[in-house]
Parts: sequence; structure tokens; C-alpha cells
Amino acid sequence: MELNKITTPFAVQRQPLETQMIKRTPAEAQNQFKVALSDAIKNVNHMQSQSSEATLRLARGEAENLHEVMILGQKASITLQATVEVRNKVIEAYQEIMRMQV
Repeated sequence: MELNKITTPFAVQRQPLETQMIKRTPAEAQNQFKVALSDAIKNVNHMQSQSSEATLRLARGEAENLHEVMILGQKASITLQATVEVRNKVIEAYQEIMRMQV
């Protein structure tokens, strides 16, 4: 397991400028957002399960390195906090859109 690599649920994917300028239909944008959100939630779940597994190994006395267990716990916590903040921003944006007068 590589501890130096930090993954976030909503990692920014760098794309060439030509790819960023492609016009998408609302259905394509919705599908892309759904896939990104699903991947982010799966990543959070994976981090949480890794942390739980490492904590159980530590409790059973099977863990070799306490630092690794603590780092996994912190990564899982930060990933969950970032996901919650993104969710809050999405809800806030939705509420702002609903307040707009047409």
C-alpha cells in the first residue's frame, strides 16, 4: 500500500483545452456528473473500509505499523469531510437556482 499517494474523492482531471471546449447536451452532462459522483462515493467507501480493516488488525494485534493505521484513518476522515463539503456546496447551488426568478 502506498501512503505517499493522496487521493481525493473529487480529483481534478486535467484535459487538453480542445476536450474542455466540447459542448455537451444536458443528458450527457447529467450522466457525466452522475458517474463522477458515483466514483467519488465509491472512493470514500473504499477509504473507510480500508481504515476499518486496518483498525481491526490493530485491535487484534496483527498490525505491524501503528503509523500506517493512523494515516489510513486520517485519509478516510479527510476524504469523508471533503465529500460532505462538496455535497453541501451542491445543495447550496441547487437552493440558489430554485430561488432564481424566471
